[in-house]
Amino acid sequence: MADLPTIDLAGVTVSRFIVGGNPFSGGSHMSAALDREMRDYYTVERIKATFRDCEGEGINTFLGRGDNHIRRMLIEYWNEGGTIQWIAQTAPEMASVTDNIRQIAATGAKCCFTHGGMTDRMEADGTIADLRAALDLGRELGMAMGIAGHRPRTHLRARELELGAQFHCCCLYNLADRHEEYLPEDREAIMAVIRQLDVPVIAYKIMAAGRNDPEEAWAYAFSHLRPTDAVCVGVFTKHKPDEVHRCAELTRRHAAV
Repeated sequence: MADLPTIDLAGVTVSRFIVGGNPFSGGSHMSAALDREMRDYYTVERIKATFRDCEGEGINTFLGRGDNHIRRMLIEYWNEGGTIQWIAQTAPEMASVTDNIRQIAATGAKCCFTHGGMTDRMEADGTIADLRAALDLGRELGMAMGIAGHRPRTHLRARELELGAQFHCCCLYNLADRHEEYLPEDREAIMAVIRQLDVPVIAYKIMAAGRNDPEEAWAYAFSHLRPTDAVCVGVFTKHKPDEVHRCAELTRRHAAV
């Protein structure tokens, strides 16, 4: 297995490149047509093949939804000897966040975080403190617990309230206030917040959902993130069969410490 830089995420050793699950679930953040193409392409067998490519590159972690499809796929993959560990995002369509956290823990996730859109809405309506109980539950079930958010102020408010997040998933673009509009100044705003957090960060949307040049995106991310932080990027291997390798090479080059 090739070496890849790692971080300590609340006691879990995580590669600084984490493979993201949006393409596996048909979430392109680009167009409905690309959503369909991703759903059609990513059968369970192709997802598992992508994980095996990740294993070969030293990528040891997957970040993806805690829905029925992903949980069932992971059980099959692990039963076949797969070694990729899972950081789970709560699935907002589930009726109960706490029930979903229990399902995620029972499946075998190492870490879990609250869905970014949900966390942003709770911060906006003044109920974000209610997440404390959900984070406590996840820890009781043996997982490291975090929050995600698209707005910089979401992360600052969570820190101010001392919710107990052991890591933050920070979107480099403020999609809560801008519908699929990726502004360069948003990266500067969230990086200023990341420097104020005292726990590790997983930065996502570093590629602006495929809109950014990979070399520039990796160079920017790792030149601004701390050595304790990682990035999460999804791959779509239909048109770029070597994309996992390319992502790993970019990480080796730019995340060396």
